Amino acid sequence: MFRSIPRMTGWLLLAVVLVAVIAFVSPQQLPVVAYKLSLISLAVITGYWLDRSLYPYARPDSYLQRDWRHGTDEADFDVDYRIVPGHHWVFCAAMIRRAIVVGAVVLAVALGL
Repeated sequence: MFRSIPRMTGWLLLAVVLVAVIAFVSPQQLPVVAYKLSLISLAVITGYWLDRSLYPYARPDSYLQRDWRHGTDEADFDVDYRIVPGHHWVFCAAMIRRAIVVGAVVLAVALGL
């Protein structure tokens, strides 16, 4: 009946409004904004693939009980994907490691701008 709005729609609208403000205030800066956004996007992708290539056997999703790509069938108010018992800390460490690697690459590229 009612479709929910996609996730992060509010952030997308805010980004569009901010680009419109930049275009109104200083239109000559639009190519610079596009350049910087493309570099940061490339840094995110590079950081993700760097993590995957450095730690091929320690992917965060490898500690889940079921393959997340097959969807969920959990009961209401239950977790979507259970972690293999005894591997909760390793799962957390893998998630934090990936965030640190991606964040470091993004920070390195951003400091180079």
